Amino acid sequence: MKKIEAIIKPFKLEDVKEALSGVGVEGMTVSEVKGFGRQKGHTEIYRGSEYTVDFLPKLKLEIVLSDGTVDAAVSAILKAAKTGKIGDGKIFILPVEQAVRIRTDERGEQAV
Repeated sequence: MKKIEAIIKPFKLEDVKEALSGVGVEGMTVSEVKGFGRQKGHTEIYRGSEYTVDFLPKLKLEIVLSDGTVDAAVSAILKAAKTGKIGDGKIFILPVEQAVRIRTDERGEQAV
């Protein structure tokens, strides 16, 4: 099993959700996060004062999948989240040793 962590722009959530649903992904966890990468934030003017916004709002998607569906899910995220502009986000793929469904005590891929 693998865990996909994807950091995306907030307005892309519905597109990504639909794309993942299209490849059979049934569940995910979404968190509102803040961060910056190469874009390094931006400068804004508020009540006449200029200030720098270092951390930009992003969404973090967490999805645990069987090894065989990871490539399709990553491709779906790439296609749906890409705008071609700086700040589109990142995708991380991590190994998952075990998963347990609390309600039924199912383990492994059956728990996902």
